[in-house]
Amino acid sequence: MFRVLRLLAFACFAGVVVFAVWLIFLASAPLPLLSENVEFSILTGSSLRSATRQMAEAGVPLSEAHFNLLARITGKGTRIKAGSYEVARGASPWELLRKITSGDVLLSEAMFVEGWTFTQIRRALDALEAVRHDTRGLTDAQIMERLGLPSGMAAEGLFFPETYLFAKGESDLKVLARAHRLMSRKLEAVWEARGEGLPYKTTYEALILASIVEKETGDPAERATIAGVFVNRLRIGMRLQTDPTVIYGMGELYKGNIRKADLERDTPFNSYTRAGLPPHPIAMPGLAALRAAVNPAKTDAIYFVARGDGSHQFSRTLEEHNRAVTRYQKKGRP
Repeated sequence: MFRVLRLLAFACFAGVVVFAVWLIFLASAPLPLLSENVEFSILTGSSLRSATRQMAEAGVPLSEAHFNLLARITGKGTRIKAGSYEVARGASPWELLRKITSGDVLLSEAMFVEGWTFTQIRRALDALEAVRHDTRGLTDAQIMERLGLPSGMAAEGLFFPETYLFAKGESDLKVLARAHRLMSRKLEAVWEARGEGLPYKTTYEALILASIVEKETGDPAERATIAGVFVNRLRIGMRLQTDPTVIYGMGELYKGNIRKADLERDTPFNSYTRAGLPPHPIAMPGLAALRAAVNPAKTDAIYFVARGDGSHQFSRTLEEHNRAVTRYQKKGRP
């Protein structure tokens, strides 16, 4: 009897070993993909069987029964995460299982560039195939409302310029929400480190000035000085007189040139006809512009003119400025 029990125990042990070896082979053998990569999606709420079926239908060559067995034995059968995935040639069932249970989803990217308007942000999102287009057909106010922001508040400038990674099929509203949260954090951080005596009292006013600085110069070395000039003008009650605000106020009427009539045509954004800051930002400022707006350079200059090489000539008096305009812009204006 004892001998029989020993034989049974040995048989069971041998069976377990054979099964373990088979399972290891099953888990580690490369999947015979017909292409270099196969993309697939697992829907929200999918069970293990449903997820396996979706992968097979997408072109992942695996035995559904064997894969389900592997998932259950390893305790991962209840950890399936929805999302879009990609599996590469040479990957094993075990690597595939790890991918779909760890949420190693296929990522795409949306790039928001410094100086872009909200219209340009929307165009960039609309052009992305990987994102779910929940904002299409919505007005800016409706988008703001969907984001939990006041619908009467302008969307301009509220989103931080950055490259955002997102899972394929993710809503464009989620991308915008992340960009807004990042802008809020960046703005609050620079505001906490602001200089003294600024002629504006809120983070939103700082954001407005930062957007003007962003559009006025692309030279990082000049941003703080440009901001210093605008701060000087605000302190003495002088109009900002900056072309980017005029261009923004012109909208689609702007064709690449500003005429004298454009400078005289009053809009809420014409800083030649109206004093103070415009009603809201005119673009999306980057971190350098935000920092410049809250820590402007100390300068005596209240004028500047483009040199034509991307930099500017700064002047303390109107007489100096007029000479600079004559030198650098034959057809310029003070």
